[in-house]
Amino acid sequence: MKKLSLTLTAVLTCVALLCSCSGSAGNTAKSDNSAPKPVLYGSFDKDSAYKYIAEQVAFGPRVPGTKAHDDCGQYLVDRLKQFGADTIIEQHAVVEAFNGDKLPINNIFARFNPLAINRVLLVAHWDTRPWANMETTDDKRSMPVPGANDGASGVGVILEIARNLGMKAPECGVDILFTDAEDYGNEGGFVNNDATWCLGTQYWVENMPYTSVNRPSYGILLDMVGGTDARFHREMMSNTEAKSPTVKIWSEANTLGFGDIFVNKVGGAVIDDHVFLIKAGIPTTDIIEHVSNATGNFPATWHTLDDDMQHISTKTLDAVGKTVLNVVYKEKSI
Repeated sequence: MKKLSLTLTAVLTCVALLCSCSGSAGNTAKSDNSAPKPVLYGSFDKDSAYKYIAEQVAFGPRVPGTKAHDDCGQYLVDRLKQFGADTIIEQHAVVEAFNGDKLPINNIFARFNPLAINRVLLVAHWDTRPWANMETTDDKRSMPVPGANDGASGVGVILEIARNLGMKAPECGVDILFTDAEDYGNEGGFVNNDATWCLGTQYWVENMPYTSVNRPSYGILLDMVGGTDARFHREMMSNTEAKSPTVKIWSEANTLGFGDIFVNKVGGAVIDDHVFLIKAGIPTTDIIEHVSNATGNFPATWHTLDDDMQHISTKTLDAVGKTVLNVVYKEKSI
């Protein structure tokens, strides 16, 4: 995972909660008692999502060109088949990294309900960073990141969503994209290095399996969505270029009682897969922890060897998974 292109010293003011309402002191209790309980669609299982993350991490760091990467790619395809995806496409290619490395990548694409006109795209990167560049010693900085949160968490949540979709088909169409080589970018100075990140997504948007007719209405990107005590602010580019789905997601989270996790404030701008999807004409919201309480930026485990299963929270997975699944199931076919 990438970097913030704008620091949080200029965080925007709080966006008003769309569904908030308040009464006088005299009728507050009555309003609370009479309010209908939120409806949960599907049966998102946080423990299953956790298991799918652990299974990815067990392969080892999923760096393109390694056996762990190849084995995990097959695991993802097998899981999508198991959950009843209508179509699965593996997009193999070789891309060149900023340092000249030639990377054999595999973008994994799946469809549910392929004939539906209205479609939603769910995205997560499944590769891991080859260098723990945020470590403090040279020997550790040269080691690959385990990628439990930064890589496996978004994939794990989407796999659990896919399991639900296989049991109960949505009205809308749902496309799933696991992108590769997202985390092979150049962190040096970060200036003019944006294009060195998200190499799999850049390749995918140049070779999308879409026409103007079946292109998704919007996308939801899940990145670092499993951290302990995580809080998700509205990412700045998502909030401007994918305003409608961003409002929809944060409003749904608030309705489900996850307003403490989905913070209704705008954070900084992040270089991530959604940037290139937006440029390709798919307004995409990035759900990503980038205003950590501990660091004010990405979580403390980011690009370190501590990005492991010990720092994955089923509470966080539960909030993200139930919110996104509700959003998907509420979508209509057209």
